[in-house]
Amino acid sequence: MRKTRQDRPLKRRTTLTLPADSLTQAKRIARSRGVNLSAVVSEALAEGLRREAALERSEEVLSAYQRAFTGFSEAELAILDGVMLEPAGR
Repeated sequence: MRKTRQDRPLKRRTTLTLPADSLTQAKRIARSRGVNLSAVVSEALAEGLRREAALERSEEVLSAYQRAFTGFSEAELAILDGVMLEPAGR
């Protein structure tokens, strides 16, 4: 079955300046996998972007959580968390 242009992901050529050690490592990975350098760099970039997006989402969730519970006292937060410690000796 022949792939059409619409089936392929969009790609664009660009020039990048990379640290020499990163380039050396990427070339080594490409050789060991039997793929071209572009495939390795593309995969590494995609993974880095996924991690960055996940970090941003987790920061957004934390910020929303903090806004939602602003104004609660420590005792109220403990009740909400289901953790209510009794003083010793009771």
